[in-house]
Amino acid sequence: MILHNKYDKETLRKKLEAETFNRITLSFYRYVIIENVETYRDDLYLRLDNLGILGRVYVAREGINAQINVPENNFEAFKNLLETDEHLKSMPLKIAVEDDGKSFIKLIVRIRKKIVADGLADDTFDVTNVGKHLNAKEFNDALDLPDTVVIDMRNHYESEVGHFEGALRPEVDTFREELEKSVEMVADKKDKKILLYCTGGIRCEKASAWFKHHGFEDVNQLHGGIIQYAREIKEQGLPAKFVGKNFVFDERLGERITEDVISECHQCGAKCDNHVNCKNDDCHLLFIQCDDCAEKMQGCCTLDCQQIYNLPIEDQRKLRKGRKKADTLSVYRSRLRPDLRQILKEEAK
Repeated sequence: MILHNKYDKETLRKKLEAETFNRITLSFYRYVIIENVETYRDDLYLRLDNLGILGRVYVAREGINAQINVPENNFEAFKNLLETDEHLKSMPLKIAVEDDGKSFIKLIVRIRKKIVADGLADDTFDVTNVGKHLNAKEFNDALDLPDTVVIDMRNHYESEVGHFEGALRPEVDTFREELEKSVEMVADKKDKKILLYCTGGIRCEKASAWFKHHGFEDVNQLHGGIIQYAREIKEQGLPAKFVGKNFVFDERLGERITEDVISECHQCGAKCDNHVNCKNDDCHLLFIQCDDCAEKMQGCCTLDCQQIYNLPIEDQRKLRKGRKKADTLSVYRSRLRPDLRQILKEEAK
């Protein structure tokens, strides 16, 4: 019984490109106690794999968090799978607003301590005491109220390409940092209406409880996150108060909500909101790169990476030999902030 992918990335991409059917990209999550996580993970992998589903699923004792794409012809079978699972029954689905069906190339179902890494000790506060869930219209209306405080609960590279008008956007790399920084930023506004939002809603479940734990009373969260907001404003003809792109954690790296391009290429400063990963596998840095710089730098973030990328694959492997991946990546990740743009611009000249 195989419970993992056995093909390399190139083979997987070719298989995906050869498909003659469409796929539907979606996400879902639920906080629910799963008693036997290992058994549940194995069974879930087989059930999803049998339907040809691709994506990334995290299972923990506290619940499940999934981003997947489903073959269109198996969508009804997938919904039946959810309804016959006591943990997934009546699951709200967040379906992508911009989808080419190529969001994932393989299926991963992993066991994690938490379905979202937040660094919090959940036994120190009431994680069920969450904020009020607002739909798109309610969120828009709340944004128009005086003294409303709206906070982006995503990382800086997500909010850089798209965010709600007037939102506070902490310059952080992780959700754990986000929780600490955001509460600190509005410590003197506990009497204000607080609006929280994230990609699909899952981070706000924990964040809203964290805010209430710190004495904020009027705490609200965007139900279904930006993904659901985008669908609702389109279906109901509501004005879009989110501008730009919604960053997503799959092969697409973003789905466009409005035509506004609010960020710049990290290498030349041209208007651009296309995230890419550095082609040097030792680096794989996530950054924004325009088409011109992509051609000039061969998809790399620096000249050093470009030189490594152009080495024969055998030589690249020799450079990596004996080094832990985490140690190698730490050098590149140190460039993320606060001076990433200046570094990349200087080295790309």
